[in-house]
Amino acid sequence: MINRQNLFALLLFASISTICYSQSKQLKTDVNKDIDVVRVYEQVVKEGYGTALIYRHLATAYYFKNEYGKALSWFQKLYSIEKNTDPLIAHQYEQTLKAIAFGKMNKSS
Repeated sequence: MINRQNLFALLLFASISTICYSQSKQLKTDVNKDIDVVRVYEQVVKEGYGTALIYRHLATAYYFKNEYGKALSWFQKLYSIEKNTDPLIAHQYEQTLKAIAFGKMNKSS
């Protein structure tokens, strides 16, 4: 009888520890979570290393932050050095122009 109780206790302990271990949250350190990529890209451009890819990332980032004035300036820099073939970028540029026009229209009213 004692052998069965010991076996049951061992199985119970093993299953509880397995469940507890599998549900514990494993902490991962994300070293890049506090880096503002927009600031990094702007610093790269300020140092004179601006490329079409960087301009595209900056324009898209400002577009999604709803900072359309800054997005427009980066879109214009992008279009000044490269012809756009991406329909998504063209759509974002058009929406930026509409948002700026709408903002100007609301300010004048």
